[in-house]
Amino acid sequence: MSKKDLNPIKMIVFDVDGVLVRRGTKIKQIGNTTTLETKVINGKQIKQIEELNEIGFLINISSGRGLYMLQEMFRGVLPFVSLTYENGSATWYKGKIYQHINSFKYLQGVFPKLKQIAGKNKGVKGFEPKEFIITIHCIKQIKEIEEVVKKERNLYTIWNGEAYDIGIKKHQTKALGLRQTIKLFKLKKKNVMTIGDNYNDYELLKESGMPISADKSRVKGKFYVPLKGEFLPADKLMQKILLLKGNVV
Repeated sequence: MSKKDLNPIKMIVFDVDGVLVRRGTKIKQIGNTTTLETKVINGKQIKQIEELNEIGFLINISSGRGLYMLQEMFRGVLPFVSLTYENGSATWYKGKIYQHINSFKYLQGVFPKLKQIAGKNKGVKGFEPKEFIITIHCIKQIKEIEEVVKKERNLYTIWNGEAYDIGIKKHQTKALGLRQTIKLFKLKKKNVMTIGDNYNDYELLKESGMPISADKSRVKGKFYVPLKGEFLPADKLMQKILLLKGNVV
């Protein structure tokens, strides 16, 4: 990446797990009680994001996670970012929520069926609290879940290695969230850089002018940041951008 590559970029979009924080979610559900670990962004990344914002970049965090959890994870940078959550379903910016899709009628019928499977299968760890998509954490892939969703013609299911995300086919994706966020900030595709590392980031990267992969075994990009090593991919990317712009944090 060169300084010239950065000239058209006005907004940087970060995936969360594996990019801004380490991969993995600890969840435990017993009856109606759900225990969920909340990861918090590192102080170094807070300074980097603040610095990027100060030199003129819009920062968007795009995740399959719910809004409440993202606000807790990124409390230290909320003044400098927008949050697009639940695979593009809505965007939070400075206290205002912009809903991009209504999934209620599509998911209300399948949810009880998935709850029934979860009650019988010890491989299901629990349902992550969500508004617009369904996320089921499992020890491993479960055929019954995939078969139930497959019968619902309008729904997709994505296995990310630790959980299933279930939403509306072709519509409820991170790509939808990015398109709507681009409109919100009156930008164009060429003005956006994205970085992601998982299967649900494929369409997100495809919708940007500068896609960056943090795991080329799962998604492809114009540039590549290794997932391995001491530093998170977001850390490495922000270091590079700040260096090219003459700012070092």
